[in-house]
Amino acid sequence: MKTIRIATRKSPLALWQAENVRSLLQGVAPEWSIEFVGVVTEGDRDQTSPLTKIGGKGVFVKALEIALLEQKADIAVHSMKDVPSVLAPGLQLSAVLAREDPRDALLSELYTFDTLPMGARVGTSSLRRRYQLAHKRPDLVFEELRGNVDTRLRRLRSGDFDAIVLAVAGLKRLGLADAITDYLPIETSVPAAGQGAIAIECRDEGIEDLIVPLTELDHDMTALCTSAERQVSSSLFATCDLPVGVHAESIRGDTVRMTAFVSDVEGLRQVRATSEGPSAMVADDLLHRLNHQNVRELIVSGSTPT
Repeated sequence: MKTIRIATRKSPLALWQAENVRSLLQGVAPEWSIEFVGVVTEGDRDQTSPLTKIGGKGVFVKALEIALLEQKADIAVHSMKDVPSVLAPGLQLSAVLAREDPRDALLSELYTFDTLPMGARVGTSSLRRRYQLAHKRPDLVFEELRGNVDTRLRRLRSGDFDAIVLAVAGLKRLGLADAITDYLPIETSVPAAGQGAIAIECRDEGIEDLIVPLTELDHDMTALCTSAERQVSSSLFATCDLPVGVHAESIRGDTVRMTAFVSDVEGLRQVRATSEGPSAMVADDLLHRLNHQNVRELIVSGSTPT
């Protein structure tokens, strides 16, 4: 019997994602034995420092990639939004699962986003979310919030914040959708590239037995949309990481609508753009629209990862 080792973080959401992948793999390769290899990332060890200070979202991925490269695991399961635009040499994304709701959500004991009182404290670790919501509500006070979903909900319920912002997908996967007060529209809070999708990463070589089963798990439209999102992110991250949101969705046939938000690292300057067209062209057109708004000036001025 072939044994497949899945590298995963140990948080409840990461384990849910890994278990989902195991279930899907056993559906297409029932003869396999599948086990988990628990990995602790730098992002798990340090749950207090802002992500901007410890290496950005990629800190949740690096240790899993090392497990792959050292052949301690055969595949790694990630939240796609955490996967850097450029993968480590020798690795590839082999499948992208069907996407869950990609939107951001506001959670509060008392308020919706529109009814938050002036000066309300909002917890989030994401500059992308903070700057977009501050554009709508400059009166709000945004404070750093790290930790797994349970930790963040506990701090909300203990009164540390008037509201917090989390991804809808993670809440739904953990059975916590009832905690959502507001589903924030895409135009209010453009999601991170890949948000709501689960990615499977593996080595470039020595994966012959995995190719067919992993291909069967790949969701064509999610893979197409997240690839376009990552193309835009990769172009914008040419010299640094910035507070960036990019979202693509199929609206009919091969026609895709893409929306992007880019800010400088201080939240003082922002640009937005939307493009609609054939999937093979829409990312390039969106980048053209962003460049027409001098987005490169924000990139040059940025130096801190998010």
